[in-house]
Amino acid sequence: MRMLTDATILVQIPLPPNVRLAEDPNARSVILRRGIPSTLNTPALDPVLMYDGRRPDLEAQALGAIHDHFQNSFEPTVRDLQRIALFQQTHSFFSSQKLRKFASGGPAPELPQGNTESEMRGRLFFEDGPFTSPNQKAGACAACHSGSMLNESSRFFPLFPPGTRFQNILVSDFNAAGNPVREFIFTNPDGSETTVKSPDPGRALITGVAQSPFFDSVNAFKIPTLWGVARTAPYFHDNSAKTLEDVVEHYARFFATVSNGGLVLTDQDKADIVAYLKLLH
Repeated sequence: MRMLTDATILVQIPLPPNVRLAEDPNARSVILRRGIPSTLNTPALDPVLMYDGRRPDLEAQALGAIHDHFQNSFEPTVRDLQRIALFQQTHSFFSSQKLRKFASGGPAPELPQGNTESEMRGRLFFEDGPFTSPNQKAGACAACHSGSMLNESSRFFPLFPPGTRFQNILVSDFNAAGNPVREFIFTNPDGSETTVKSPDPGRALITGVAQSPFFDSVNAFKIPTLWGVARTAPYFHDNSAKTLEDVVEHYARFFATVSNGGLVLTDQDKADIVAYLKLLH
């Protein structure tokens, strides 16, 4: 039923040496419910693989999938893995010709201008530029969806380093998917302990770091590209957003939470953002 309703699979993630489960201190891995990351535009244009960045390259990603999900009776050769990686960089894995050309050394894709008034208003959320006030809406989405691939933090956003690829947007915190919450106990470098209650701590299970800024570790996941986003539903690491409208509803709650109610998306804002997202082919 879980796979039919949420399209999530069970993923076994090794626990870092300094992390243990409160419910089973001897466990050296944890089973988590995650969606399958989209391969659209990713293999050729994004070196960060998997939601938590745990695979260093396409060959390692392919081998991990074979071991975890295929129950293989023989090991693939290096050439086999290289062929899988090359296949994932062929035409059907790009959302548009401009993205394929970019992967081959062509010009970087540019934000479409928009045709309707709604699309043009939606574009303002994705325009990368200086913030003039902490509660402004212009550039709010570009804070994390900047750069050529719209998948990194903006150089204009002051709260985290430009080019950051992992961010906590409170998906695990809100836990709309209703996944089981566990207690993860992290032993810090100074010997102290930090307890993290989460259905999925994300990047922290790779870094082993609990005491970190808002970005990069606890409950943080890879910032995905927005090119082709209308074709890659469901969304977020737990597939808790089934539509673009669900995504924007999540961000309305996210912005209101992190701004202490200062940044509120109106119904018109939400419709404008969805309209613009559909233009990002």
